[in-house]
Amino acid sequence: MKNLLKFVVLLFSTAVFAQAGHIMQGVGAVNMSMGGASTAQPLDISGALQWNPASISTFDSKILNFDIGAFFSSPKLSSSLPAGMLGAGAPAVSGVTEDDRGVSPMPAIAMVWGKEDSKHTFGASAFGISGFGVTFPEEANSPMAGPAFNPTINSNPINYPQQARGFGHVESDYMLLQVGLAWAYEVTDNFSIGIQPTINYAALELAPNPISSPSMTLGYPVSDKASAIGYGAQFGLFYNSQGGIKIGASYKTAQKFNDLEFKNTYLDGSAAPDVAFNMDYPAILSFGLGYSTDLFDLAIDLREVDYENTAGFEAKGWTQTGSVQGFGWKNIQILSVGMQYKGIEKLPLRVGYTYSSNPIDSDLAFFSIPATAVIKHAMQFGFSYPMTDKLMLNGVYHYGTSDGKTEGPMLNPMMASQSNPYGAMPGTKVGYEMTTSMIMFGVSYNFTK
Repeated sequence: MKNLLKFVVLLFSTAVFAQAGHIMQGVGAVNMSMGGASTAQPLDISGALQWNPASISTFDSKILNFDIGAFFSSPKLSSSLPAGMLGAGAPAVSGVTEDDRGVSPMPAIAMVWGKEDSKHTFGASAFGISGFGVTFPEEANSPMAGPAFNPTINSNPINYPQQARGFGHVESDYMLLQVGLAWAYEVTDNFSIGIQPTINYAALELAPNPISSPSMTLGYPVSDKASAIGYGAQFGLFYNSQGGIKIGASYKTAQKFNDLEFKNTYLDGSAAPDVAFNMDYPAILSFGLGYSTDLFDLAIDLREVDYENTAGFEAKGWTQTGSVQGFGWKNIQILSVGMQYKGIEKLPLRVGYTYSSNPIDSDLAFFSIPATAVIKHAMQFGFSYPMTDKLMLNGVYHYGTSDGKTEGPMLNPMMASQSNPYGAMPGTKVGYEMTTSMIMFGVSYNFTK
């Protein structure tokens, strides 16, 4: 059992890349193919458990879901310095660094127990619901290259070695695995309530670690992977009318974590002071509307994500010792729309679209370099096919884009003042953009069908 738990944590720890801020827009092949819309349209148990525990009351049997996907992302980090910043007479420099992380797996597992003659339905799930990660290599064409340095060609100053006042190699890995136990109760034949206590495991690794105070001679240290445990809950309401109209609402509380405790090492291998950082998961309020006929299932969800009152995200700027206080993210709104067409026998087809506003202020873009996975538009296409009377195969293809660059000035804590609180460096720019794609397949097994 201990080895199995280690395998599950390892699998999920390499699996999560968020689409809306640092939040996954959906869970599993079916829910992803509907753009994440499920608060009032529970087409499968994974989407129901993720977005509205009250809606699992629609499932009157024992069902197991398992999904696994291959996720591809292509972040690009760019920056520029004006002429003269590298010395008198020096030309302007600019460059782009591409992420070289590669492919990551994305799993999800869920189970629901229900009976037709019972008002009670129970569920359990283990989902990777949040994460970010980048791997930007150190810039080789930098002033540290000596005579070989050529500032007139691609040269990305944000990735210059720390000795040249860049960040050097930039890498981050963050994941959040959430385990939930859900209970739904049918108050009437049409109206259900639900509750889902949750326990979370989060892990974060940063290189360099801007949460730590830099050394005047050795720069910022790199961290090991720190982990934390968090707790929260989700509450839901679900109404299913006789005429096909469905209404849902849910509230996921902020997931409160203990501190991430980092052990740091300077680039020369010497020990650096340890540091602790508290980063919670934001509260999410969801409203959903669904409509079903013999041919179509329609769903629309609207969510509000409360970053502005979440530890680790609400703080912004520098400390007096040059460390970063937090991301400084704004609240975001997420719109998810999905449609399922059932006119082809044994082959329901789904399309979904997701829109997310950007939590990153342009003035604070510099602080979110380790967390660039912000997707504005995402499109999905999916299907299901019954392999037997109990076993269903599900699939989805996803494509997302940031629809342009999140960009702002480069910041320096040594330049921070009352009139320039973040230390913006005149004439400089740093920005990032990305696209994502994913192929996911899953199976759903109905034990009692």
